[in-house]
Amino acid sequence: MTKELLKELDQSSKSARFKRKIISHFIEKGPSTINELAKVLNLSIPTINKFVSDLIERGAAKVYGKQETSGGRYPLLYGLDPEAGYFVGADVKFNMVNIGIVDFTGEIKETFYDIPFVLENSQEKMDELCRIILDTINNAGYSADNILNVNINLPGRINPETGFSYTFFNFQQELPLTALLSERLGLSVTIDNDTRGMAYGEYTHGCASVAKARNLLYLNLSWGLGLGIILDGKVYLGKSGFSGEFGHISAFDNQLLCHCGKKGCLETEVSGKAMQRILVERIKAGEISVLSQKVLAGEDLTFDEIIQATIGEDMLCLEVLTEMGNKLGKQVATLINLFNPECVVIGGALSLTGDFLTQSVQNVVRTHSLSLVNRDTKILAACLGERSGVIGACMLARTRRFC
Repeated sequence: MTKELLKELDQSSKSARFKRKIISHFIEKGPSTINELAKVLNLSIPTINKFVSDLIERGAAKVYGKQETSGGRYPLLYGLDPEAGYFVGADVKFNMVNIGIVDFTGEIKETFYDIPFVLENSQEKMDELCRIILDTINNAGYSADNILNVNINLPGRINPETGFSYTFFNFQQELPLTALLSERLGLSVTIDNDTRGMAYGEYTHGCASVAKARNLLYLNLSWGLGLGIILDGKVYLGKSGFSGEFGHISAFDNQLLCHCGKKGCLETEVSGKAMQRILVERIKAGEISVLSQKVLAGEDLTFDEIIQATIGEDMLCLEVLTEMGNKLGKQVATLINLFNPECVVIGGALSLTGDFLTQSVQNVVRTHSLSLVNRDTKILAACLGERSGVIGACMLARTRRFC
């Protein structure tokens, strides 16, 4: 794609708007005919021909061949040129960063997992993250001139539309984080919340993609509890970009203080942090687990150790996980009654423990949601695992640049 075309697409002219809409249609629907584009955009065939021809001439689109029909002339299919440019997605965790690169059609070209990085709210850590991203692009053999956008997924509260992060790298509050990152990287940059990135990864390449779901609720059950919402194929942000604070609904009268500063949040009983607290309490009360020796010795119990013990079918861990699934199921039933989605995907680190969590959620949902509503909703375990975040970041880099 030529630099002149990129500059034009960033303008607000009528021609630029329609060309972006054509690219957006190709991103969402894939190769299409001129007639299909004309109907969707409500433009004349000659006008669509002119726009598509210009996109082809300037390296953004190509002819994919003829569409098979039952009779008559075979119309040509047009779509995105894979080599028109590339997009980078960075999924930032608390102790690592995963980075991926996709081409213009969204095909995954490179993925790099478990790059060491400790997330802290400091200028030094932001600079280090930028160095990691640039080094990864260079080491993979890609020129910065061909990178059309970088999307970075971060934990915490983020407004993708304004580009502000309110949790990490928020030390220069007069400027959006996207502006700071763009200046540091020398590239176009967008940001989003990590749970929404994971949700979008499952939507585009995971179990929701297989189910062809357009309406998806994604539960990120890890150390905390988050919710990603996709409605009619679009990531739902809310007014300020703070949608999905599912873990902080008031669900219990337990007087447990949540890290958000309030008491009784769902996350205080349903999360990795809650599971750690409950296991320690029950082991100290005399119940037996493979984790007992470490807890009784006064050593800290890590989240990874809890997950591994659960995967190993430790009975106490499975019992606690099932109880958490029952509590979660009641709240998921409410979500299903509200949103009537095609599927609810249970992801995050705790989803790696097998079917125990999913099955307990399913059983409770059937009891507490309307049968007319829940019969159209599938409750699925996420299938991408740790890949969901970086795949979602890559796909968001593409859609946020042109859609």
